[in-house]
Parts: sequence; structure tokens; C-alpha cells
Amino acid sequence: MIQELVAAGAVLTDGAWGTELQARGLAAGEIGDIWNLTHPDRVEAVARAYVDAGSRIILTNTFRANRIALARHADGERVANINRAGVEISRRAAAGRALVFASIGPSGKLLAAGELDVQSLEATFAEQARALAGAGADGLVVETMADISEAKIAVAAALATGLPVVACMIFDSGKDRDRTMMGVSPEQAAADLTAAGAHVIGANCGIGIEAAVTICKALASATERPVWIKPNAGLPELVDGQIIYRMDPENFAGFLPALYGAGARFIGGCCGTNPQFVRALRDRLASQ
Repeated sequence: MIQELVAAGAVLTDGAWGTELQARGLAAGEIGDIWNLTHPDRVEAVARAYVDAGSRIILTNTFRANRIALARHADGERVANINRAGVEISRRAAAGRALVFASIGPSGKLLAAGELDVQSLEATFAEQARALAGAGADGLVVETMADISEAKIAVAAALATGLPVVACMIFDSGKDRDRTMMGVSPEQAAADLTAAGAHVIGANCGIGIEAAVTICKALASATERPVWIKPNAGLPELVDGQIIYRMDPENFAGFLPALYGAGARFIGGCCGTNPQFVRALRDRLASQ
């Protein structure tokens, strides 16, 4: 599937979900994943907006839907239901016009700090991956990972489902903001995640799209797998207590040729982006 998708050029993914849910009433501090059960219509509206804008792959509202991250908000059965509902919602929105790659985010705990053990993490990601695959996801995206060890555990759980697996790290640390929180370079991450068996290697969040070109080149230099890039709409700024991103959709889309030239084959956006950004990417891609 992956090679068929990228054979004709860049594949557009989606943009941010959290801010889109907030625009539809999600309160600060509220867990958006639970909306899969309580407000499925609003979640579906986000997914459909991305499909309408031109996304060929959309994610699911399941970024925090693992047992550890939801420990204070949902029991085991409810965790599974949240994941299944997330896939079902995105599938309804896609309606055959886009593929659904389900999101698997970090646990929120640090292995290196001894906050949990490997066995707990393995069981947690296996539980989530099985629920997502069982609900009919076309692929799985392990994303926004800061710890390569946790990422590899999540990738192993995802691969066990037999689905295509995307593995993405967040690079926003170090002097040049081109390392993970644990100091891992894009080249090392790409090599490790390729060896772990991921079908697509990438980066999301953390940095603006300008810096993503450099990260993309580094990833592509260390793997033959297609590269997935979903950067933020510039770097965040705090203005009057609100986080804003100043880059507009047209300027964001202007980086598409550079990203493609750097090796990106799956391109979308993260924090600060929305369906207008995907539409701008679609229009830019059509004019290439």
C-alpha cells in the first residue's frame, strides 16, 4: 500500500486536531479523545473538513487514547471503546475518499525516569493497537514520540496488527532544535525506526515548517523508507495568554516543493494548521 501511495508523488495528510476540537467547544484541560464517545458529531466534523480540503490520509482522535494517558479518565473497557469509536468516526468522514491511519501518541510517562516499566508500556500499546486495527484502520501512526525506546515499543505493537506503520519523532531540543528530548538525532532515529520495521519514517510537531526541511533531509539520508512530515505553522508565540502561530496557509504551502525535494512523501501539518492549510497544500501540489 505505501509504495502505491507515493508512486505518483506527494500524499497529503491532515492538520491539527486539538485546536479544531477547541474551536468546536473543547475546554482547556478537557481530554479530546473522550469526545469520540460524548461528541462524535463534532469529532466527525473535524475529520470531514480535512477530507473536503483534500487530505488523502486522515488520522483519528486517539492521540491520548492509551490506558496510561487516560488512567484518571477511563477504565480499560472505555479505553478500547474510545479507540474503536475514533476509527469509526474517521471512516465515516472519509467515506471512501481518504484512508484512515489511526493515531498512537506517547504514554506521557518516562521510561528513563522509572515512571513505568517496559512490560506495562508493551501491554498498553498492544491494547490500543489491537483496538484501532480491529475497528478497521488502514494504517497506524506512532507520532510525537520524544523517547526512541518508547517509540520502538509502540512500533512493535503496531506492526503486530499487520497494518502499515508510520513512526514519527518530535525534534525540538538541543542547541539547534534538531534533537529529540533525549538527544537523538534525526539520522539515528531514522536508522533505529527503520531497523524496528516501520514502513514510513517521519517527524511531526515541535518545529515550524522552515526547520522541517532540514529535519526531513536528515531523515531521508538515513533510510530508504518514505518520509512523513507534519510540522507546525511556525513556532508558537504567547500573546495575551493565548498561543498563536503566525504563519498563514499560503506561506506554509510555499514550502511544499522544498519538503518534497528534501524527501518528504507524506506531507501535512500539526499545531497551528487547519483545513485551510491542507487546501493550500492541495492547490500548490496541483500547480506543480
